[in-house]
Amino acid sequence: MYVSLHNMTSMVPNVTSSSVPFGTEVYISFVTPTSMDDNKPTGQHHTALLAIYCVVLFSGTISLSLMMYMMKSNVTSSTSIAMLNLIFTHFIFLLTVPFRMYYHATTRWNLGHGWCRAISGMIHIHMYMSFIFYVIILSMRLVTFYCRSGPKVSINRVHALFVSIVVWLVVLVVFPCIMSVYYGNDPEQSGSHNITHCFVFGKHIKSGGKVFNYIVSIAIILVSSMLTALQANATWVLYRKHRESCTFQQDFAAHLKSLYFAAIMAVCFIPYHIFRLTYLENLDLQNVNEVFLSLTTLNCVDMLTFLGNRRCIMCLLGKNI
Repeated sequence: MYVSLHNMTSMVPNVTSSSVPFGTEVYISFVTPTSMDDNKPTGQHHTALLAIYCVVLFSGTISLSLMMYMMKSNVTSSTSIAMLNLIFTHFIFLLTVPFRMYYHATTRWNLGHGWCRAISGMIHIHMYMSFIFYVIILSMRLVTFYCRSGPKVSINRVHALFVSIVVWLVVLVVFPCIMSVYYGNDPEQSGSHNITHCFVFGKHIKSGGKVFNYIVSIAIILVSSMLTALQANATWVLYRKHRESCTFQQDFAAHLKSLYFAAIMAVCFIPYHIFRLTYLENLDLQNVNEVFLSLTTLNCVDMLTFLGNRRCIMCLLGKNI
């Protein structure tokens, strides 16, 4: 666009009639300044995330405490071992939640770039580890139900312990390596640069990383949907079989708890990964992505599904069952 000087002299302080002849047409470009802070969380995002993490920390701590009290004398079955792994996964993540609450309460990060990457990476590790153990727990229950007519499939305690050790070795070795090389690896910030914002690593997703994220997100959506549908069908079949007496059937109660787990997995994980398919092509939605990601941590309340269990009630009352 162009404007005459005598119309713009009062609006542009550094342009005067003494420096430019009167009547000269001056081309002025109006550019909205941009900065790297455009994707930083706003006050509303900080408030929403702080509220979510407060709920997660409070309810998650209660959930784990009650579950540990219940399972302290019952770790003999393979399902119980898988549950203990899930509890430990939640416990490790809950240790990092206060750091997230501190950041969103103060809106400033003063703990360095390396610690920011570690805390940020833990939410992803928690999500994927929780998903793995959900799949293991649900699969063991579903195999028992759908393969009743075939040879009995059983996983003893030794096998369950071996699988647990392998899974955690992979986590402790592979994930740190991936995080150190690819996750949030910004040469401009990895040195002594004093960053004030954290959990903003969307711009570091490369083309290869996008493909991997697409594959993982689609796999989680499909597997979660399939397991939830299969578990819902198994629970419905048992309900139709027993009807009024279903609440007294141990098999039905076990599948009902598994259905709760499947529902929590679907509600917490599927919306985030559906949104992530859009986010990978629109990285400017970083703030919205953080909110969806924080909602996946609500699966820490999964152990509260046992509160309606007769065994849990009797334990809390201090009675033997």
